[in-house]
Amino acid sequence: MSMFKGFSNAFKIPELRKKIFVTLGLVAVCRLVSQIPTPGVDWQTLQQTVNSIRETSGGGMMLDWFDVFTGGALGQCAIGFLSIWPYISAQIVIQLLSSVIPSLEKLKKEGESGRQQLAQITRYLTIVLCVVQSWGIATALMHPAALSPAFAGVQLVANPGIGFQLMTVIGMTSAALFVMWIADQITTFGIGNGGSLIIMINITSRLPQAIFSAWQRYFGYNGVEATRSPVELVLLLLFGFAVVMGTVMLTQGVRKVAIHATRRSMGGGNTYGMQQTFMPLRVNYTGVMPIIFAQPLLQIPAMLLMKIPAEKTGALGALRSFGQQLGDMGSATHLVIYAVVIMFFAFFWVATQFNAVDIAENLKKDGSYVPGIRPGRATAEYLDAVMTRITLIGGSGLLVVALLPQVLNGAMSVPWAIASFFGGTSLLIIVGVALDTLRIMESHLLVRKYDGFLRHGTLRGRGGM
Repeated sequence: MSMFKGFSNAFKIPELRKKIFVTLGLVAVCRLVSQIPTPGVDWQTLQQTVNSIRETSGGGMMLDWFDVFTGGALGQCAIGFLSIWPYISAQIVIQLLSSVIPSLEKLKKEGESGRQQLAQITRYLTIVLCVVQSWGIATALMHPAALSPAFAGVQLVANPGIGFQLMTVIGMTSAALFVMWIADQITTFGIGNGGSLIIMINITSRLPQAIFSAWQRYFGYNGVEATRSPVELVLLLLFGFAVVMGTVMLTQGVRKVAIHATRRSMGGGNTYGMQQTFMPLRVNYTGVMPIIFAQPLLQIPAMLLMKIPAEKTGALGALRSFGQQLGDMGSATHLVIYAVVIMFFAFFWVATQFNAVDIAENLKKDGSYVPGIRPGRATAEYLDAVMTRITLIGGSGLLVVALLPQVLNGAMSVPWAIASFFGGTSLLIIVGVALDTLRIMESHLLVRKYDGFLRHGTLRGRGGM
């Protein structure tokens, strides 16, 4: 009841009510962009061919992955197909480069002016990514047979050529930049992080399709007989509830490192003595980044290897067979390599983003220290060792969540539209963004003396994507 009361109280605050309506309106515009077909493309033929590929491959392949994260823009090849992903990709690239390029790292430490310059560089990089990706999409639409044998003899573009490519590049790039602008407006005038919210809405927009697929699978519909017992659906729902609880724990979990602050002068003769606080180190420090990196890193090589002609034998035949196993999300080969890549990127992300030396130096300058640990180098080594152990635990939890949809899809033949909501990037993003948004709304409520969403305590955000 406290949760529902919190939502009702949110609409009693004029400022918060305005932010909610602004966010809903901008998200609706963003969804509209993802439904406008690209001019010159026979999207109905494309949709039919994509559906046939799903049926023959069993679903859960790269096409389904794209369809989930673009909010269904793949089916009609919408001008908003790129959505917010070029902007997110540019932010990730700049964030990684800031750790290795001194000039970018300097901008990162220059305060607000530095952040504005980094934001401008991110936007320029977004334009470059949009042009490259949309040009690739236009080329693929003109030569669909190169993507899959299922497209052999299929013509998707009525008038192929440089004109169609330029039109597609301009249309998709403009749509992606418009979505980027919408994300910035949501962040500034709405609630939460605009980019994260748009991704979450794109994912949850496939929920009605997942519900329909589940109903058809377990109860039948319009002449289609049920293929599974409703008992399996009950077990899946109970299992899904447990997975969501585990994902919330993984997202919210922190390791508290005790910090002591020495006596310090405040001016005017005022001083304060020893203070005891803690440094929260998130268990899932990497967020969804390892999964985002790992998925394309496996699927793209798999697609390239499967282009080797089937009649080839020897080493080429073995490579093609390996590519088929690598692309099959239910195969042991894919699951093992996927797990290794996720763990690698979990440690890689922490190594590039968590700077124990800087943290130790800042603690030393502030007159703070970790009890029992000498300030400076010893503190940095201690924090690095603690973060390594936390990353092992968080990465293992992330690994379980990432593999669940693929195990369900491969072992139980659960359609990817359903399985994707039982873990992986989809569930992590939905849970993380929902917690962040509720935390922001709760802060508005508590400031104005209203009850929050929880009867005891407050919500914690995930602290980043």
